[in-house]
Amino acid sequence: MKIVYSYYVLDIVHKGHLIMMQNAKAIAGEDGKLIVGILTDKAVMEKKPKPVLSFEDRIELASAIKYVDLAVAQKTYSPMPNVMKIKPDVLMESSSHAEEDIEKAREYMESIGGKVIVIPYFPTRSSRKIKDKVKRSNRK
Repeated sequence: MKIVYSYYVLDIVHKGHLIMMQNAKAIAGEDGKLIVGILTDKAVMEKKPKPVLSFEDRIELASAIKYVDLAVAQKTYSPMPNVMKIKPDVLMESSSHAEEDIEKAREYMESIGGKVIVIPYFPTRSSRKIKDKVKRSNRK
């Protein structure tokens, strides 16, 4: 059974998230598992503003998505503590993340016989852009 790990803030669920999860589940295969890490508020705030939705709401939303077999808390912005505990076969990364972080993850994954797959970032499907659009429309 193949285990795939992917991670998200998931403050606003949009089609980009669903595409990434659908692809990750396809990589896991029919008998595989997709484990999704949801960043805690503290983890998110290492690099971004505090999410609008509570962690509890975000992890519940993730659990309800049909591609997700298990949603877990990710307590750091980096997925590595969860990855080292879960030891997935595949770690999904976004091309929006720092290349040096992806390379460190790649080195670890290769050391356990796994691999990193980098998914393109969907700038037109950005939570930040959606939030900005809502703010602009509320000013009118």
